[in-house]
Amino acid sequence: MRLGLVGLGRMGGNMVRRLVERGHEVVGFDLDGDNVEKAIRAGASGAGSLAELVEALDAPRAVWVMVPHGDPTRKTVEELLPLMDEGDVLVDGGNSHFPDSVAHAGACREKGVHFLDVGVSGGVWGLEVGYCMMIGGPDQAVKRLDPLFRALAPEDGYAHVGGSGAGHFVKMVHNAIEYAMLQALGEGFECLNASDFDLDLKQVADVWQHGSVIRSWLLELLGNAFDQEGNSLASIGPWVDDSGTGRWTVDFALDKAVPVPAIAQALFQRFDSRIEERFAYRTIAALRKQFGGHAVRKGGGKENEDE
Repeated sequence: MRLGLVGLGRMGGNMVRRLVERGHEVVGFDLDGDNVEKAIRAGASGAGSLAELVEALDAPRAVWVMVPHGDPTRKTVEELLPLMDEGDVLVDGGNSHFPDSVAHAGACREKGVHFLDVGVSGGVWGLEVGYCMMIGGPDQAVKRLDPLFRALAPEDGYAHVGGSGAGHFVKMVHNAIEYAMLQALGEGFECLNASDFDLDLKQVADVWQHGSVIRSWLLELLGNAFDQEGNSLASIGPWVDDSGTGRWTVDFALDKAVPVPAIAQALFQRFDSRIEERFAYRTIAALRKQFGGHAVRKGGGKENEDE
């Protein structure tokens, strides 16, 4: 098949390579010309604009968008839609919020364009092992793009999960579960690191991969991290970002009165990781001194009853 792919960064660029390696034709566009050149070297054709990309495709066209969620995706969809015709398929493969995908599907439907929201998981490993994809949208469009999905995914690695918005909704919850799993691993290995035993944390991560009930790809990656960075992970700063999907899941859970304490706490811990010195903890220490005469510490860590 011939596909237009917008957004040739870390994920999109690797998707181009995987598609080309499996016999598909790709026309790529990115605001960064260097990314377009990389795609051309990988065997794709390059476009200098969205209009040029659409023009290079035969009807009925398929255009896949892999840009950051929010305004970048909205602006790309708004610019692409007037260039497309009835029967074309527009795919959003980014981490968009599912209400945005429902809105985009409605705008596309008015013009007779099929819209698919595809949650994509796999990260930098997707090129080698394939991408897990959760697809929302009309069945007709999913069937038409089946050869592309089969090329991008590992065996049994994609599913048409429902109507418009369902793909990005399922991916949102997937990412929120990931938050909690990462938090559990982080806390567990902090306990191991704090013990009086001289533990080789890579060895622990590796042995847990063989028969233990918590064996997982994340644990395998953690073993890789200890191997590359050392037992203390000293070169890794304690700052954990978030893409927005965890916040959206907590918002959804609040709206539906679904208790998600592990996911919510994992999200809040990410916020906590970005605050070098928590004023809340100063407040608590001051209160303990006031009501109980408990010792407080100076900034350097020394206890001081008189401060």
